[in-house]
Amino acid sequence: MSAQYGSSAEEASNYEYVTARVSARRASLFDEDDYRKLVRMGTGEIARFMEETEYGREMNALGARFSGVNLIEYALNRNLAKHFNDLLRWATGEAYDYIARYLRKFDAWNVKTALRGIYSEAGTEAIESDYIRAGEFDDALLEQLARAESIESAVEALDQTIFADALREAYDDYEETDLLVPLENAVDRVFFEDIDEGLPSRVQADRATQLYIEFITAEIDFSNVRNALRLARSGADMDPAAYFIDGGRLFDAEELRQLVGNRDQLVEHVRESIYGDDLAVALTELEESDDIVRFENVLDAALLAFADRLANRYPPSVCSVLSYILAKEREVDNIRAIARGREADLSPEEIETELVTL
Repeated sequence: MSAQYGSSAEEASNYEYVTARVSARRASLFDEDDYRKLVRMGTGEIARFMEETEYGREMNALGARFSGVNLIEYALNRNLAKHFNDLLRWATGEAYDYIARYLRKFDAWNVKTALRGIYSEAGTEAIESDYIRAGEFDDALLEQLARAESIESAVEALDQTIFADALREAYDDYEETDLLVPLENAVDRVFFEDIDEGLPSRVQADRATQLYIEFITAEIDFSNVRNALRLARSGADMDPAAYFIDGGRLFDAEELRQLVGNRDQLVEHVRESIYGDDLAVALTELEESDDIVRFENVLDAALLAFADRLANRYPPSVCSVLSYILAKEREVDNIRAIARGREADLSPEEIETELVTL
């Protein structure tokens, strides 16, 4: 299932072809009406609904092994991996390289999924059901992580990956605070350092690469906002600058250190930034309800809207693909949240607050 990325850097990029294929895939994504129907269904009805959609192949293939929410979750993740591996099959040259770099976010996701599962004692099966096998990690490593008996043994299992050094450095802070924030932020930082490595400056880049850089810069900025608020809420005695992700425009490390201690100033700093309009709804949500989960959902929606605007500005670029990746993630996350919510007997209104919607 896991993608093994090879280099096709010498080939010409085929943005137009990949963009056309992605456009067709995006047309099949669930819309708001589908979500409104799903939140009023039981888990069995959700499963039957999915069998009639493009998830049908995965639902049928896994139906003999799993049932209920487990079936839905495994089908969602298998389908997601299939679509993202297709992107790599289609792309060549620079387009392939940029997509492959970005899909390493699922290695980061899987590391954080394993760490959270171990931390909460969720169990091997629960961890594996949340994996998205669209990165470079092979099944053996993912299984080793899911079966790790401690955070320390999970960190040791990652010794030969790009995350090794950063996790070892952050482990002392984890032990001191008993919070996952230092480890999670370290993983995010490594991913963005890797994706940013070797890119030309905006001045030297062609139009397609300029937009790719602009998107990555925005995602770094949004991640720094999310991490700053998590640090502020944790109350832990950690230096925010130690987990600052370089490459954004919103903060430098010293600004972040100062703003984490004053949430009102942090919110005002973001509101007055170049992202003020994009994040206006998210910031208002935060001020009015202090609901960090809802804020992060609105933040994700804002990043997707930002990617859509970049893609529309210059369609033959990787931004159309990145926008699709975010939209597909959003669909899978929403269906998962609905299925889990219905299993927990939450009301439709309660579930809707957990969804990422535009």
